[in-house]
Amino acid sequence: MDIRRLEVFCKVVEQESFTRAAAAMLLSQPSVSEHVRTLEEYFGTKLVDRLGRSVSATAAGRIVYSYACRIIALREEARQAVLDYQGELAGTLTVGASTIPGAYLLPQLVEGFKRQYSGVDMMLKIADSSDIATAVVDGAVELALVGTRGRDARLEYEQLFADELVLVLPGDHPLACCDELPPRRLSELEFILREPGSGTRLEMERALSSVGVDVAQLRVVAQMGSNEAIRQGVRAGIGAAILSRLCVEEDIAAGKLVAMKIATLNMPRPFYLIKRKRRQSSPLAAAFDNYLHQKHN
Repeated sequence: MDIRRLEVFCKVVEQESFTRAAAAMLLSQPSVSEHVRTLEEYFGTKLVDRLGRSVSATAAGRIVYSYACRIIALREEARQAVLDYQGELAGTLTVGASTIPGAYLLPQLVEGFKRQYSGVDMMLKIADSSDIATAVVDGAVELALVGTRGRDARLEYEQLFADELVLVLPGDHPLACCDELPPRRLSELEFILREPGSGTRLEMERALSSVGVDVAQLRVVAQMGSNEAIRQGVRAGIGAAILSRLCVEEDIAAGKLVAMKIATLNMPRPFYLIKRKRRQSSPLAAAFDNYLHQKHN
């Protein structure tokens, strides 16, 4: 089986489009279609559903995609192992991250790692914690940093970095002068929340529940799909929010936002390094893993 065909097939699945896959792979669309058709003949089943301009993997296609990612990764591991043996660590490493570590933590870590290993190309895949965990299981990424610990027994979670959730208000909010706010007074605020299912939302709900506050009872004026959108919403005076300190520390330092303590409540926000159990790390992944542990220490 030609690995190039597997690469093209994976790109079609990831881009959900023959046209976008062709552009990404620098191929013509007929060539991409031919690669997929040849794979379908090889496996004797349909691998993708063509729905107008959109493409989605069939059940069989998702199985092939999972194995194809592992085959492609194994080829890269073999190349890296030879380079490592020759004393030249090089190649491409894809690292996964949920939104907060992906936006505010990993870029600096990647920059430092690149200074040590100039021959390494780093790719950062950012999605919500559950999607990143799936990517690690499937082999699309070897390791990742996420803000929520999942329950998949195939994954190894190690707490490596830490942040905290903070209640933030606009700098000119009437309550901004208070040192702390009792949990019962949260009902006085209008809130901007992340969408249900996000790591920040899950951690916030767990923390508030521990002091008897039900998120469903808060006065929610907006739900937004990113922490950055919420940060801008709080700055604009739309409402208060509970966000990772990493996301708002520059605004707090500049006085544009105020972080207020909720009485009797601490909201630590650990970040977890996740890897697939019993999967041998490539030399690049092992080197980045070691680098992350050095920075943690």
